[in-house]
Amino acid sequence: MIKVIVLDIEGTTSPTSSVREELYGYTRDRLPGWLAENQGGAADSILADTRALADRPDAGTDEVAQILIGWLNSDVKAEPLKAAQGIICAEGFRNGALFGEFFPDVPPVLRAWRATGLELYIYSSGSVRNQKDWFEFARGGDLSPLVSGHFDLTTAGPKREASSYEKIAGTIGVPAESILFLSDHPDELDAAVAAGWSAVGVARPGEPNPPRPPHRWISDFADVEPN
Repeated sequence: MIKVIVLDIEGTTSPTSSVREELYGYTRDRLPGWLAENQGGAADSILADTRALADRPDAGTDEVAQILIGWLNSDVKAEPLKAAQGIICAEGFRNGALFGEFFPDVPPVLRAWRATGLELYIYSSGSVRNQKDWFEFARGGDLSPLVSGHFDLTTAGPKREASSYEKIAGTIGVPAESILFLSDHPDELDAAVAAGWSAVGVARPGEPNPPRPPHRWISDFADVEPN
């Protein structure tokens, strides 16, 4: 019996375009200035981690900014990039420049699932900070009370590895067979199933990842039957 539903964001609860164009665009515009403004403070760990990861120990802030923007443009899931994006986009959510965008079917179904006692968690490559803001500052109203917890690359691990899903199950404290995972990415579904979870693919019109057997695929959250 399913007790927990774990959700991906990009392409699953929310349009890929809203993440790539709005969050990425805001981050891209703010990165150089934010790094320069926050040396000696919040930027230091990001500068150090980027230099180490890129093997550029002497890179200045301008070069680090270009490295991070290059990773952003290539959709590299690098932890210092995700950390910087979380901090920078937090500003945007709070000053009204950014909102969490959701497919129309998602909010009512999430509310219905919670009303039946299901626990909802998020597992996304975006930072936990970005995830929380995405739900709290959702266009149309705060959805954060519906979510019991969040996982990202730092807290769980890579999304295409079964060990990440095993770690999430251990943290939540429920058996693997009690968890249902929804994602638009077949490799992530494969990893979840390898960890003993149930998984359903989400294939929405206009999204980039095509369905792939052997998973069941839906295009509307209302078609999910968690029990």
